[in-house]
Amino acid sequence: MTPELSIVITVLNEVENVSRLVEKLRVDLAGIDYEVIFVDDGSTDGTQKAIRLVADEKITLIELRKNYGQSTAMTAGIEHATGQYVALLDGDMQNDSSDIPHMLHKLKAEDWDVVAGNRKNRQDGFLLRKLPSRMANYLIRRLTGVHIKDYGCTLKVFKKEIADDLGLYGEMHRFIPVLAKLQGASIVQVDVKHHHRQFGKSKYGLGRTFKVMSDLITMVFFRKYIQKPMHLFGGIGFVMLFIGIITNIYLLVLKLSGHDIWGKPLLILGLILLLGGIQLITIGFLAEISIRIYFESGNKKTYQIRRIVHGQKKDVEYR
Repeated sequence: MTPELSIVITVLNEVENVSRLVEKLRVDLAGIDYEVIFVDDGSTDGTQKAIRLVADEKITLIELRKNYGQSTAMTAGIEHATGQYVALLDGDMQNDSSDIPHMLHKLKAEDWDVVAGNRKNRQDGFLLRKLPSRMANYLIRRLTGVHIKDYGCTLKVFKKEIADDLGLYGEMHRFIPVLAKLQGASIVQVDVKHHHRQFGKSKYGLGRTFKVMSDLITMVFFRKYIQKPMHLFGGIGFVMLFIGIITNIYLLVLKLSGHDIWGKPLLILGLILLLGGIQLITIGFLAEISIRIYFESGNKKTYQIRRIVHGQKKDVEYR
């Protein structure tokens, strides 16, 4: 029998939190058929041993060979989850597992695909944690069009088929709502509790900002142009090509009028725009070919069906 809920918890050097977290899960999830999947992302402080000491038939431990990063660890946990629904939870106990039953009920009762947590009263430092997070959340909302208040909150509950197709790479776990939206998922956000970290050290810092910004550019491309890359590369390329042609025609008229144009910055700019425009249009063609190979070679579809209804009977098909 498969459990109703799989809780995926990624941990890195959280030896002091493991036993407390397991005890709290047992209390908060009483009455729910669940499994817990701990994914140890290369801990060096005895976290694996601590998990084995408190493990029972509901707990599975996946030990990765080294530290791959949170996104990869989440992927490993999701792939081994067997429940109908999947919840993501950090191992630092800053999120509260008591919010999970409410989120699961909301997902099932209102037929959402994803219920995401919003840390309304976030218990972190303002300068190093809250301020960068707010700036990142604003940029992500503006550039992707997916309006979630708190992208950084790990606590989320999914339907299993949505979680399976997230495709997490790099630092993409911050962009889970965007990845889910690319599948056509319906998303709602609810306020959740947040606590001060009592044990262990935070793994987050300003050093992740540049990684997040790089992944944001990727997300904007996937969100807006994955099926039509020529609209991006071709659009910019044709603008550059047009300006380059106009600039070079102007310089040609000056040359024919007897003016010396050699060495002028405008000549260099015209050539750069001309060659850059041609190059971007060429990249657009190559991207279009790559997208067609991606979809057609794997027999993938460019659409996803939420459900098919025949009369009074609902035959739900997810792709």
